[in-house]
Amino acid sequence: VQLQACGGGLVQAGGSLRLSCAASGYTFSNYHMGWFRQAPGKERKFVAGIAWSGRSTNYVDSVQGRFTVSRDNAKNTLYLQMNSLKPEDTAVYYCAASTNGWGPRNQYDSWGQGTQVTVSS
Repeated sequence: VQLQACGGGLVQAGGSLRLSCAASGYTFSNYHMGWFRQAPGKERKFVAGIAWSGRSTNYVDSVQGRFTVSRDNAKNTLYLQMNSLKPEDTAVYYCAASTNGWGPRNQYDSWGQGTQVTVSS
C-alpha cells in the first residue's frame, strides 16, 4: 500500500487549498480513508474520514463546515477541500487507509508521507 499526499502550500487566512492523496498497490475502494494533521510540537490528530463508498463522512468539530472530504475510486484518489482556512489549521496533513472504519478511533493501517499546509494571518 502506497499513499502519496500533495497539494499543500502557503495560503492566507480565509483562503482555500485542496489536498489530494493518490493510492497505489492495493484496491483503493476496499478501504476507508482518513485525513490527519500534526502541528509542530503536537500529536497527530484526526481531521476527517470517509467510508469506502464515499457515502459516509466524519469530521472533527473544528473543521466541520469548512473542510470536505471526498474520494474518486475510479482514480484511486482521496481529496480534502479546505475552505476558510485559519492559522490554527497549519500542520502537516497525512492521509491514511483503514479496513475497519473512518472515524478518529479506528485503526489506520497505512499512511502517506504528509504535505505541509501553512496558513498565515
